[in-house]
Amino acid sequence: MDEELKCPVCGSLFKDPILLPCSHNVCLACARNIIVQTPEGETPPQNRASGNSDYDYLDMDKMSMYSETDSGYGSYTPCLKSPNGIRVFPPTLVHRHCSITCPLCHRSVSLDERGLRGFPRNWLLEAIVSRYQQSRSANVKCQLCDRNPVDATVMCEQCDVFYCTPCQQRCHPSRGPLAKHRLLPPTQSPAAGSQQMPAGTIRKQGTCADHDMENFSMYCVNCKTPVCMKCLEGGKHGSHDLKPLAAMWKQHKCQLSQALNGVSDKAKDAKEFLMQLKNMLQQIQENGVEFEACLVAQCDALIEALTRQKAKLLTKVTKEREYKLKVVRDQITHCTMKLRQTTGMMEYCLEVIKENDPSGFLQISDALIKRVTSSQDQWVKGALEPKVGPEFDLTLNTDPLLQTILQLDFVQSKVESATVPPAPLLQLEKCCTRNNSATLAWRVTVPPSNPIEGYILELDDGNGGQYREVYVGKETVCTVDGLHFNSSYNARVKAYNSTGVGPYSKTVVLKTSDVAWFTFDPTSAHRDIMLTNENRTVSCNSYDDRVVLGTAAFSKGVHYWELRVDRYDNHPDPAFGVARINTMKDMMLGKDDKAWAMYVDNNRSWFMHNNSHTNRAEGGISKGATVGILLDLNKYTLTFFINKEQHGPVAFENLEGVFMPAVSINRNVQVTLLTGMEVPKNIKQQ
Repeated sequence: MDEELKCPVCGSLFKDPILLPCSHNVCLACARNIIVQTPEGETPPQNRASGNSDYDYLDMDKMSMYSETDSGYGSYTPCLKSPNGIRVFPPTLVHRHCSITCPLCHRSVSLDERGLRGFPRNWLLEAIVSRYQQSRSANVKCQLCDRNPVDATVMCEQCDVFYCTPCQQRCHPSRGPLAKHRLLPPTQSPAAGSQQMPAGTIRKQGTCADHDMENFSMYCVNCKTPVCMKCLEGGKHGSHDLKPLAAMWKQHKCQLSQALNGVSDKAKDAKEFLMQLKNMLQQIQENGVEFEACLVAQCDALIEALTRQKAKLLTKVTKEREYKLKVVRDQITHCTMKLRQTTGMMEYCLEVIKENDPSGFLQISDALIKRVTSSQDQWVKGALEPKVGPEFDLTLNTDPLLQTILQLDFVQSKVESATVPPAPLLQLEKCCTRNNSATLAWRVTVPPSNPIEGYILELDDGNGGQYREVYVGKETVCTVDGLHFNSSYNARVKAYNSTGVGPYSKTVVLKTSDVAWFTFDPTSAHRDIMLTNENRTVSCNSYDDRVVLGTAAFSKGVHYWELRVDRYDNHPDPAFGVARINTMKDMMLGKDDKAWAMYVDNNRSWFMHNNSHTNRAEGGISKGATVGILLDLNKYTLTFFINKEQHGPVAFENLEGVFMPAVSINRNVQVTLLTGMEVPKNIKQQ
């Protein structure tokens, strides 16, 4: 469990840990050291201004792939490194142009006026660390014993050395100049755990980071965070699903306990599997020695012609034995590492479950549940089965006549000659891309003797990064959606059966579209919305504003599309922009916190997000006008155009996550979607 309780920056046990929005923890002092000050006007990738971001796995990869040049941090030289290799910057004054990057997932967050006080203190983790230190400090050893150190009984506060009773009387007598030194029990010494809580101390309950001295009382399901009464009075969570704190605490504890049961069973199986592998080592050794002895006896019985072949046959047996030993040892090492990680996580989770702080538990429970579930998925079928058997399936035939001795060789057993499936063959004529989706097909050229149980398809992140599993199943055709536009992906596939996993196929490169071609989505549109012209033209049969989304989802790159006004009667206020997939469909776009829009009439326009109206601009629309939307996810901005000219300043900044094109209209407006457009060049600089 040690690794769960160590700060990723300093490598020591957490001290005053704070909880970042990505659910990772850092020491408060370490957080001050890794704060980065950005130049005026530059904004690093942020998390808070983007609402409830819906990250797919590719977005998370994108967050972890920022280089120094991309992130805007390249011009700042770090002055030192932590023990874990994390770059540590000198402490800076926290203001609105500072940010902090998580050292584990590299997700950046801008600091507001509260600075680091805006992040909640992880009291639950602090209590577990304190309890862990108390249990560990009970076994502090004497530092002056020559051999076989015994438990220390005192610690000198001035010398910073632990002594057992004989060593203290011999090396540190309480007389002379040492009489003024203060001797402490090991459990009370700073080195044994300066962060321990005194017995009987009541740990501080979780309080709201936005409202000092306010205890949490409810849990917001949408935001996945505890909230206080003042948060509810402020209206930020007015439309959200709120649950009692105690009820959600019990529910999440139950979920984590259920997830742990599955991992516990896998860990038990892994321990039994390790014992099986260790026993197999001895069997392989014994069988190998026995086989060699038998081979030597057979060779010695033959004439001189067999002598020349004896060395070759012994070499093959030795190679076979070493191969089996190497495979089993590698499997033991790999399984031991996985088991250690799983056991450490289980111990940490059990300590978390013991805690009685609902708010502290709920701050980290979602992340822990995901980790436990993900850990259980790592033990895929076939992972707890030996890759080789202890038997040597080699047969020496001594019956043939002397003239065949020179051709004598081992007869390979058919049982092990085709134990794992061969590499699948990608069918390039059937592999293709469309917009940000990729379709791959494959087949097996030589059927294995052992039937194939399934296939594993892997894609990289579109930028030459690590591969990730995107499909596991029996089908030989798979379509992967939600990829980045204008990106090249490497894909490969392998097969598996009851014996193990076969080799990878050759890699195929698939390039997604440079620009997005999409239509309106009839499945997610409001029921009052009417779509025609192959879902490119939208109208409405209601006087109230109704929302319709596009079929494309963007999380990376620069994208531009336009909407042509086909009908405009009685000066309505249509709204154009982007939204999350779960935005409200029965009100004007931009009235909730999941949409960013510009609404416009025949004379003027406003920008709107979360029902906040800003930047009134003169100039409107009429029949035949075009409204352009420029979503730049490299700069995290949204800009609007009317009739090819930029309308107002950059409308929204710090946009991060997954966005879909969106429009809201009523029965007085009809618009047509125009996609595949080039990005405008006449963009005003702020």
